Amino acid sequence: MKIHKLIFALLLLFGQMGFGQNNRRNTDNNIGWYNVFGTFKINEKIGIHSEFQWRRNDFITESQQNLLRLGVNYQLTPRVLFRVGYGLIETYPYGEIPLNGLGRDFTEHRIFQMVQLSQKEGKVDISHRFMLEQRFVGRYSSPAETKEDQFPLLNRARYMVRLQMPLKGEEIKDKTPYVALYDEVMIGFGENVNANVFDQNRIGLLIGYRLNKDFRLEAGYINQTLQYGRLVGGQNVFQNNNGIIINALFNIDLSQNTPQNKPQ
Repeated sequence: MKIHKLIFALLLLFGQMGFGQNNRRNTDNNIGWYNVFGTFKINEKIGIHSEFQWRRNDFITESQQNLLRLGVNYQLTPRVLFRVGYGLIETYPYGEIPLNGLGRDFTEHRIFQMVQLSQKEGKVDISHRFMLEQRFVGRYSSPAETKEDQFPLLNRARYMVRLQMPLKGEEIKDKTPYVALYDEVMIGFGENVNANVFDQNRIGLLIGYRLNKDFRLEAGYINQTLQYGRLVGGQNVFQNNNGIIINALFNIDLSQNTPQNKPQ
C-alpha cells in the first residue's frame, strides 16, 4: 500500500502547489452535488454509460452547474475499462466571483476519452482513472452579446485514484456497507490553457451501501479546490468549496434480454 500513499501525497501536493503565492484571492462556498449514474450492459464487452450531476451552491438553494454525460464503455479485461463520450455542461454565476467575467451562465460541449484500471489489495479495491477532455467552452466576445458566440477549445487531463473497502466482511457484495476515499487532479494544457495550468483538485470521503448488483448509494463529504482560468484585479482566484455529495449508481444488464438469453 506504500505506493498508493505516495500517489495521494503527490496529488495533494500538486493540488496545493499554487497556494503559496501572495498574489492570490480566496473565496469559499458551501456546495451540494446530487448525482445519478447509470450503466447499461449490452454484452460482455460493450456498455452505455450515462450520468446527470445536479451541482448546487449554498448546499441546494443556488445553481452551480448541471452536467449531462453519455459514453460508450469497452471492457477490455475485468481490470481495464475504456470509455469515450460527450458531455453537455451548463455553469451558472454563483458565489462571490462568477467564473464568467461578465457574470453570466455559459455552456460547454465536451468530448472525452477515459481508461480505468482496477486492482485489489487485500480488502481494498483500488481504481485509477485517466481522462483526456476536449472542452469547447462558451464565451461572450463582448458585453453586448446575449448568447455565447465563441467556443474556443480547452484541453484538460485528469487523474483520479479511488480506494474503497467493506465495513464488514472481506469484499463488497450485496447488502454490504463500505467506505470510499478519492482524490482527483485536473490540469489544463495546450494553446488555450488560459492564465493557469492547474485547474481543479477534488477530494471525497464517502459512506456507501450496495443493495445488490444493480444499485448502490453513496453519501459523504467533498472538497473542490478550483483555480480560475483568468486573473481578477491582477490576482489569481481560488475557490475553496466544501459540502455534501450524494451518488445513486444503477447497473442494468440488457444482455439478459437478448433473444439468445431468453428461455426456450
